[in-house]
Amino acid sequence: MSRAEFEAAAEAVASVLGSARTKDLAGVLARGRGLEHALVTVQDPRASDAIREVYASLRRHGIPYAEAAAYLRGFVAGRDRQRVEVDVSTVWTGPATPGVPARPTARVLAEVVAGARRELLAMTYAARPYEPLSAALRAAVARGVEVHVVVETRAGAAGLLGSEPADAFAAVPGVRLWHWAPERRDHPRARQHAKLAVADRRVLLLGSANLTESAVRRNLEAGVLVTGGTAPLRAAEHIRELQRRGVLRPLPG
Repeated sequence: MSRAEFEAAAEAVASVLGSARTKDLAGVLARGRGLEHALVTVQDPRASDAIREVYASLRRHGIPYAEAAAYLRGFVAGRDRQRVEVDVSTVWTGPATPGVPARPTARVLAEVVAGARRELLAMTYAARPYEPLSAALRAAVARGVEVHVVVETRAGAAGLLGSEPADAFAAVPGVRLWHWAPERRDHPRARQHAKLAVADRRVLLLGSANLTESAVRRNLEAGVLVTGGTAPLRAAEHIRELQRRGVLRPLPG
């Protein structure tokens, strides 16, 4: 039980810090240095809470610093090797053709959400209530996944949306909703038009489909599913940085 708690804390801090700075943290631990030294050495405010949790887990369960350092280095090495292996497949909504393998959007989206264990980031222009997606998101929140969804707003779309996309997630408590702040847009006709979902910075679904039943089940839509490699990581880092800079802001309520 104690090891599982530490491993979860280590994985969380590595997700924030990335490989190089996780190795820096491992070096601090290997030298037997404490929390304050780690915070000064790493110098990443976004990771402060995660670093504190690593040290708290070590203290609660008596795990030696040297052992924690070895685990962090091994975890980073394993994850880096895993990222070298990249799988890319096409994802479609609409008519199928014989002999051409293509995975349906609704199924892939459900798998991406169901596979998330720590973090799920999504972006959409339009959204409508779609119970299979709502159920999958509720299950993700219940198992402790941090879920962020970036939506366009009626104001941001200048009347081109019939209903507020954020309303589609009213039945999913715990989902954190964001929007592209109008005052941070360089042009009055700029729109939040990205459509993607990225789970645990390792799986990225990117395509034309909005988070609506028509898009994932009925329309003719196309996308790609990327598993492994740096694309999912970079997509997640870009979204998080836009949040940090205030370009993407939380929706009230």
